[in-house]
Amino acid sequence: MSPSERTRPLLAVPARVVVGAARLGSRHRSLLSCLALLLTLVVGTVYLVFGALGVDPTAATMTVRVHLAQSGGLLAGQNVTLRGVPIGRVESVELTPTGLVATAAIDATVRVPADGGVRVASLSLAGEQYLDFRPAGDNGPYLTDGAEIEVERTSTPVPLWQTLAQLDTTLAQVDPARLAAIVEELGVSAHGPGKLADIIDGGIFLVSTLDSVLPQTVGLLRDSRTVLTTAAAAAPGLGEFAGDAARLMSGVEAKTGGFVDLLGAAPGTLAALDAVMAQNSPAVVDLIGNLGTVADMANSRVPALREFFFPTERAGSTLGNLTAAFHDGGLWGLVNLYPRYSCDYNLPRHPPARPDFPEPYIYTHCANEDPSVLIRGARNAPRPPGARVPGAPPPGQAADTQAIPTPLGPWSIPLTFAGPELPTPVPR
Repeated sequence: MSPSERTRPLLAVPARVVVGAARLGSRHRSLLSCLALLLTLVVGTVYLVFGALGVDPTAATMTVRVHLAQSGGLLAGQNVTLRGVPIGRVESVELTPTGLVATAAIDATVRVPADGGVRVASLSLAGEQYLDFRPAGDNGPYLTDGAEIEVERTSTPVPLWQTLAQLDTTLAQVDPARLAAIVEELGVSAHGPGKLADIIDGGIFLVSTLDSVLPQTVGLLRDSRTVLTTAAAAAPGLGEFAGDAARLMSGVEAKTGGFVDLLGAAPGTLAALDAVMAQNSPAVVDLIGNLGTVADMANSRVPALREFFFPTERAGSTLGNLTAAFHDGGLWGLVNLYPRYSCDYNLPRHPPARPDFPEPYIYTHCANEDPSVLIRGARNAPRPPGARVPGAPPPGQAADTQAIPTPLGPWSIPLTFAGPELPTPVPR
């Protein structure tokens, strides 16, 4: 017997079973189709409920109440996530006198830190909101059954109506005519796209340049805030200054004719001044040298001059007192009839009527050092540190030493003891 003849009885039995089953199915194909559809429905339902939807009747859950200022589109049945990972479902969203409360059923096996915030987020612009827990860390304490999240720790997305309202406000500020002009300018001729590309490239270059000087830009903005704050604080003064400047300019406008005449006469005046300077240039050189000496002397007495004109040890100022003396159409003054303390220098006195004007004494000072009776004089004037205080003459100098006599020049008028010879010719 060949091998094929030996295996034929073994294959005949399974073949007859398959053929019989096929014939049975063919006779009852409607029933089998219904059973297949029911089986597919059961398998799909089980997959959707337990696989896709994650329903687990045996899982333990805990309830957490989240207080919200507004719903943000959150509805019951939507996901609850921990940093984006689903951990439960929203059971309900209920109104309260102060806002809303979303009740979340969370898997009890998941440990959710109690700190951090909770937000209502969206998967896309179409909605698909979910409740997302965003803890600050992974350490405890953790949320327990019945825990509540305060409204201060929650946030919701900007509602669509508010976005549209703000967009409408922005569009209302756009002038359609100007926008049309911009579009028309960008689209003129075949070079329009090139212009737009240049603008975009320039904007990218500007942004990249600003990014490279970000610290300086931040410092500039911070300093600008200080400057603008100071300017805002000085706004009332600036308003008064603007008003005064307007009145000043009104006066200048009224005197326009006089200014025109002044400018017309200026060339002749300047020419005459130039001629005077040219004729007296040698004398001007000497004068400038003398002014340098005077400036050096005045520089050492700047503190005294400052105290004289702008005192700090007493009220008022010399210039203020001089201007205050003129008011109400007259010159006003005060006369004090009470005797005042005077100081004797203990030096020979000359008659005040002498016409030869003798040179003054150098070492004149008051011997009384009590500041309550003598608060004036060179000894009390402010001076640079280390400067000599006027007082007694230095060793070897006489107390009645006089200043160097005034030098006589070609234009000096002699002052003899009996007076100058009359008539005195005027120097030329």
